[in-house]
Amino acid sequence: MRRTYLKGAIALFGALVLGFTSTAVFAQTQTIKISHQFPGGTIDEGDFRDRLVRKFAAEVEKRTNGSLKFEIYPAASLMKAVPQYKALSTGALDMSLYPLAYAGGEFPEANLTLMPAVITSYEQGLRWKDAPIGKELTRLLDERNVKIITWVWQAGGIASKGKPVIAPDDSKGMKVRGGSREMDMMIKAAGGAVTNVASNEIYSAMQSGVLDAAITSSTSLISFRLHETSNFLTTGRKYAFWYMFEPLLMSKQVFDKLTPAQQKIVMEVGASLEKFGMEAAMADDQKVVEVFTKAGLKVSDMDKAAFDKWREVAKGSAWVDFEEKVKNGKQLFEMALSVK
Repeated sequence: MRRTYLKGAIALFGALVLGFTSTAVFAQTQTIKISHQFPGGTIDEGDFRDRLVRKFAAEVEKRTNGSLKFEIYPAASLMKAVPQYKALSTGALDMSLYPLAYAGGEFPEANLTLMPAVITSYEQGLRWKDAPIGKELTRLLDERNVKIITWVWQAGGIASKGKPVIAPDDSKGMKVRGGSREMDMMIKAAGGAVTNVASNEIYSAMQSGVLDAAITSSTSLISFRLHETSNFLTTGRKYAFWYMFEPLLMSKQVFDKLTPAQQKIVMEVGASLEKFGMEAAMADDQKVVEVFTKAGLKVSDMDKAAFDKWREVAKGSAWVDFEEKVKNGKQLFEMALSVK
């Protein structure tokens, strides 16, 4: 009986210790709000960026035993698209899946993440993470109270009315959405007129005639139903000068308040979703062709000759501007170009 009593006492003590340890590791329940501008769906259906957010939330909640919970606000339902970066940096927003170049006005270095004709493949983009350019970008964002959780790159295509836009000369006289300051500079140098809107505003801008053409990710071309407002598509599935960094971000103020165990889980889950992000983005580069073809639109691929022409225009405009206008711009650009 005495031995049984001791075993029971030890078991009870162990359970209590385990309970206290779990409480200490994960602290009290916390709800984190994630905002993004893309259409909402489910964890299995819809825009892959919304799905990535939902997968992240579900896995982190599971691995933290529910001490971290999430509320997801798609379609800019919590706040408009562009201001989300500033809200992250001030702690007014917890998390966002955010096209980082939208922050270029306040954080000029961010324009490098939608620099025309620098990134030419998904694999190259993901190699930034462990390269000097990725470490420097991470450091610069940390300084601004923003933490990169998941690295996501997306190739883009061009939806247009009136005529297809494949080579630089095709954009002459057209009102074009580029998506970043440096992309806009290339379009202007090619002879186009720039009208810049967030991707979730392209549909209405194309419909109303504010835009004649829009460059955006394949996923946005699909999710925002741009086949309904266009006549032509130039795909990004073979050659594309438009690759955009759209990471899952967390306010550093929120991250720093997590326990070390929670921080570890957040970063591990974030990294684990990078393969999903790349594969889903690549799948959409093909799916967008099917969507626009089914709608009866003319679909073209950009070839190497057209890409090389765009790159020459970019070199003489956007590339030079970034190196000259941004603090340490030349050094940052050299870091970016060193990733092959």
